[in-house]
Amino acid sequence: MPKVGMPEIRRPQLVEATMAVIDEVGLSGASVVLISRKAGVSPGIINHYFGGKHGLLEETMRSVLRQLSATSIEHLRAADKDDVTARVKAIVAANFDGYQVESKVVKTWLAFWAQSMHDTTLHRLQRVNERRLLSHLRFELKKVLPYEQALFVAQGVAALIDGIWLRGALNPDGICPDKAQQIISDYLQKQLAPYLN
Repeated sequence: MPKVGMPEIRRPQLVEATMAVIDEVGLSGASVVLISRKAGVSPGIINHYFGGKHGLLEETMRSVLRQLSATSIEHLRAADKDDVTARVKAIVAANFDGYQVESKVVKTWLAFWAQSMHDTTLHRLQRVNERRLLSHLRFELKKVLPYEQALFVAQGVAALIDGIWLRGALNPDGICPDKAQQIISDYLQKQLAPYLN
């Protein structure tokens, strides 16, 4: 976590620089020197406020997760509170929103996922994100499905989000948000049909 006193103007600047450098050279090549040069600050700023590259990656992922959370809330606010299908689709749409599928954000997500397997702090962040997604999906699905079925469908939707997202991230053409949402919508309709008719 950044130390108290980190100028707010610098935080987004450093987060953007971190993602840009990861986009260009990957996580292993993203040194404090390259990131600081991209941000136009001295390496000492990063080391002082973030404790180095690891702390900056953590703050970068927290920023991406905050953006995802805000986008999810925005999509849910636009969906009818009584339309479970629309609300689940809103959650799915937030995960494939424009910002989340930008090249620099996608590569940062991939770096984060890979690193989180070996780092307890980043792993904890990943688990929080995973639990939040499942919780939101279950909350909506329990309105029309029995508890066990709601859990099953929530896990299916989450797996499709992650799987389609990962496949798209590794595709040179990137992620196709429309196709992703079509595939998940098809699964969702098949799962909900027996309970909504």
